[in-house]
Amino acid sequence: MPSLAGQVVIITGASAGIGEETARRLVRGGAKVVITARRPDRLDALALELDATGANVLAVPGDITSDADRRKLVAAALAKFGRIDGLVNNAGYGTRGPVEIVPVDLIRKNYETNIFSLIALTQLVVPAMRERGSGCIVNIGSVAGKIARPLSSIYDSTKHALEALTDGLRGELKPFGVRVTLIRPGFIATEFVEAANTVSADVVANAGPYAAYYKGYGESTKTMRRIAGVPDDIARLVERALTSDNPAPRYSGPFHAKIMLLLKWILPDRALAWVVRLKS
Repeated sequence: MPSLAGQVVIITGASAGIGEETARRLVRGGAKVVITARRPDRLDALALELDATGANVLAVPGDITSDADRRKLVAAALAKFGRIDGLVNNAGYGTRGPVEIVPVDLIRKNYETNIFSLIALTQLVVPAMRERGSGCIVNIGSVAGKIARPLSSIYDSTKHALEALTDGLRGELKPFGVRVTLIRPGFIATEFVEAANTVSADVVANAGPYAAYYKGYGESTKTMRRIAGVPDDIARLVERALTSDNPAPRYSGPFHAKIMLLLKWILPDRALAWVVRLKS
């Protein structure tokens, strides 16, 4: 079983939430981490907190959607640590709104961050892993990748695409000793909802015939907050994947996420829609 100690792991979206807690957990376990996000002040503060000497933590501010920033990230990791053992593809956000009225440019931007940039960064990291015959790629998906919800169709579809991408990549890289796994968080108490609201503010303000839908969506969000997990629930799953010789194809957490996925498996679609208040 691989030890976390000494592993060099890149974590995207590391300035808050799941990425931030993953960095904390991995450093506590002895890993060397390369953290990236668009907010340099928060990223630098985290790096200082984790290792004031800078020996085991490297902060590389950047935008994951920028080709130049992605290349800078990988080059910086290799220059400092000499190798990359793990990649945690965590960066992502949600666009909220009915498909009919969400501008296509907003949809493209969401896919650019959640899917295309993830693919591009993975392409940069895989060659060294493949040549060395080891490594682990952890993609942060969502329960929403299996259970799509009204007003979240765009975000949920990016996570559904990530399910297929992860499965295909796993098969492609297995012969080379590179492990690939997907983690499906449920509702986690982070800045995610607030960020989605900000990105989608104009759409929500001009919802037209869908305006009444938003009230029910808001009530559903309040309900989910009462059972929300914390970022470390997912960080623990990342650690488990990185320290497994043969990680599970998928992990999910916290407990309510497991229940939701079980219901998806055993219930007819209409019954599931009623249970999760999708009203389809």
